[in-house]
Amino acid sequence: MRAEYFRQNGGVLLQQCICSDRDIGTKCVRIFSTTELEKATNNYNCCQILGCGGEGTVYKGILEDGKVVAIKKSQFMMARGKVDQIVNELVVLSQINHRNIVKLIGCCLETEIPLLVYEFISGGTLHQKLHQETKQSGLHISWKDRLRIAIEVGEALSYLHSFASTPIFHRDVKSSNILLNENNTAKLADFGLSRFVSIDECRVSTAVMGTIGYLDPEYYNTGKLTEKSDVYSFGVVLLELLTGRKPIRHEETRDYSSLVMHFQAHVGSHNIFQILDERIVGENNIEEMRVAAEIACKCLNGIGALRPTMKTVVNELALIACES
Repeated sequence: MRAEYFRQNGGVLLQQCICSDRDIGTKCVRIFSTTELEKATNNYNCCQILGCGGEGTVYKGILEDGKVVAIKKSQFMMARGKVDQIVNELVVLSQINHRNIVKLIGCCLETEIPLLVYEFISGGTLHQKLHQETKQSGLHISWKDRLRIAIEVGEALSYLHSFASTPIFHRDVKSSNILLNENNTAKLADFGLSRFVSIDECRVSTAVMGTIGYLDPEYYNTGKLTEKSDVYSFGVVLLELLTGRKPIRHEETRDYSSLVMHFQAHVGSHNIFQILDERIVGENNIEEMRVAAEIACKCLNGIGALRPTMKTVVNELALIACES
């Protein structure tokens, strides 16, 4: 069965692509066997679980050479009629090389549902740092670090939209998909919903997927996905960094359960300072946070065409950092 799954999942085609890419010096995807990954995770022991979600489970693994990795087991079946597309996506992901994007190391195609192997990032997610660990420890991420994290995530998205060999729309930008290393350096992760777009396309029609609270309303209403959909989601993350609040507060019984709606109401009444995270507001950074809030407001424009590009967003955020 392993050989059959390997064939069905495009293993032969992937090997051919790897051999071809070696001739032109591109980075290679490593093809793992099921035995290697079972050994690395102690047969997928529950103690090795890093996280679980609707798309699958991520395990911590240690390869034979001692390298620590994260192994993602998807819960969804892959369409057998799109083997070439799957192989192409794996090859393209292997070519992505950016300091703020989690690296794809390899894959295993010997199982019914292919497994993806990524570099291991030790610091947890931005969501955990903002909403969980701060409550438990009393510690919090400084404004300086939050601004830097926003710039790093913005640079990763700008790279995907503009500089990758084939433009990529992430489609699920959120704080739980932003990993932090031991130095709180941001790494954008989870490309399970990403779409690859040809250079001459500016938008694609697709089934609406993403996360409530971060989802671009224009994309939700029309099914038209553009790079500006990622810009909207980034705007929500920027709000999280500014306010320390979750995008959707299920426990609230007041009018505003949506962070975006809450923010926009305060912008309209010129009371924006009332919703900024009081733990990081100080005399030295209040103006910086005000400007960052204005940038978030631009990203959250209901009309995608009026939102800035990620390159513009990064430049404006970097200007704040330079002046601080």
